[in-house]
Amino acid sequence: MNDIQKIALITGASSGIGEATAKLLALNGYDLILTARREDRLKKVASEIKSQTGRKILELIFDVRNHAEVQKNISSLKDAWKNVDVLVNNAGLAAGLSSIKDGLIDDWERMIDTNIKGLLYMSKSVIPLMVERKSGHIVNIGSIAGKEVYPNGNVYCATKYAVDALTQGMRMELLASKIKVTSICPGAAETEFSTVRFHGDKEKAKNVYKGFTPLYASDIAEAILWVVTRPSHVNINDMLIMPTAQANATTILRDAD
Repeated sequence: MNDIQKIALITGASSGIGEATAKLLALNGYDLILTARREDRLKKVASEIKSQTGRKILELIFDVRNHAEVQKNISSLKDAWKNVDVLVNNAGLAAGLSSIKDGLIDDWERMIDTNIKGLLYMSKSVIPLMVERKSGHIVNIGSIAGKEVYPNGNVYCATKYAVDALTQGMRMELLASKIKVTSICPGAAETEFSTVRFHGDKEKAKNVYKGFTPLYASDIAEAILWVVTRPSHVNINDMLIMPTAQANATTILRDAD
């Protein structure tokens, strides 16, 4: 294990890409600040990582959609945890898959509040800690949906296009502070993503990944580790990662094709 003694803050760390990234970064010497809404699940993940790696872990239970909670938790970090080297803005979701005329307002607000406002709240709270040290790396988890709009993906795609725009803006604004900013954009990745999108319908979610090998959370975690361990003079601005069977947002080669 490379004991580099750095700190990574990962949102949405109780499952999927967040969990996989937490485990991999810990194995490579990072201490972790993990945030999520599901306390039981986050504590289980943290316990597993501690037993496997011996790294220090701080668990913060809050919802990134709540600005007051974000501000309270980050501002109350003890000095030992304030030197955040890497912020992974991973918390995000898709809710629903329908035309705008049939879309649910609750779904829209949930996506906008999490994917855009949550990312902004976290970044606004953590960036000053990095600026003070003129050091840090922000990794925003985007999506193929932030590169191409697909049928019935309207609002979700809009939120991920916003993530792409915010990432570019951060990179320009933080250049003088020597803070790296990267966007990691997965294609079809089998996590809880589709189960959440289809409001818990696991059978419907399962069909999304039927007939081909999708990306897995560990694939994205490996990309994040590679990005944050480049030399100081190298920044990966934008990385689009697709399963071999997926050509673009809507073209997937399935076994039955």
